[in-house]
Amino acid sequence: MTLHIVVDDLTGAPTRDLIARHLAGMHENTPAGSVHALDLSALQASDITVWSAWNGDDLVGVVALKQLDAERGEIKSMRVDDRHRGTGAGRALLRHVMAEASARGLDTLWLETGSEQAFAPARGLYTSEGFTECGPFEGYLPDPLSTFLTRTL
Repeated sequence: MTLHIVVDDLTGAPTRDLIARHLAGMHENTPAGSVHALDLSALQASDITVWSAWNGDDLVGVVALKQLDAERGEIKSMRVDDRHRGTGAGRALLRHVMAEASARGLDTLWLETGSEQAFAPARGLYTSEGFTECGPFEGYLPDPLSTFLTRTL
């Protein structure tokens, strides 16, 4: 599979549908008070960039970067379509957002993901790319259903 990763303006139906499925999936696996996934309107904020990965005309996945300040960014809404899980698309998206953050001059990346078993593949991907566990950051509160990770670029 050859991926083409582009900045996404969130107007296309495939991207909007994947983001909606991502948010619905978060609510299926996690109580509402512990869901930190962003909806479409929140992803359109000026401090957030969203990229989508395509294989031809087929949407493979999305990832977003929220600029926290001049040195730090937060990975948000990373999701690979179920049909493309296990293909390396998630790793490609993660490496893309890390490269973009580095090109912007950011020093560290941060993220929150679930701590339940359903999120084990995501945690495994992040740790295999050098992310390590840390405490809550940027307004998050301690939550047994959340795992917080960071990585120096």
